[in-house]
Amino acid sequence: MLSWWSLVRFVHVVSAMLWVGGQLSISLMVLPVARRLLRVEDRGPVLSALGRRFGIFTVAAFLPLQVGSGLLLAWHKGVTFSSLSDPGYGRTLAAKLVAFALVMVAAGGHGWAMGTKRQAFARSLAIASLIGSLAIVVLATALPQT
Repeated sequence: MLSWWSLVRFVHVVSAMLWVGGQLSISLMVLPVARRLLRVEDRGPVLSALGRRFGIFTVAAFLPLQVGSGLLLAWHKGVTFSSLSDPGYGRTLAAKLVAFALVMVAAGGHGWAMGTKRQAFARSLAIASLIGSLAIVVLATALPQT
């Protein structure tokens, strides 16, 4: 039976799916094609527009949905600050939260580095953000169901 909490979890998962899927799609499909088919002078504006659009999605939709639904789910599960040090669910959730914070810092740093023309640093931050995002998914699947 679907409940209110099923809807909250659905929003949390779909939002994460769009974020991680977006990163994977851009990295594995869009960038290689853009590099192969677009002239160098056309790549910058196209990829900058794509990055800005993904950044707007991140700030306007992803972060509010993830933080809001995540807080609701934690509250529903009875999570407290002190329970984040408990073995099992608490520690796994704590690791997921730390990874999420680091990924958001890396993603924000990527946007800054791109805006200041630090391409190599931006690429490193994008890779770190993607790897961190995948680690968050692994941690989410490892959360005990109890």
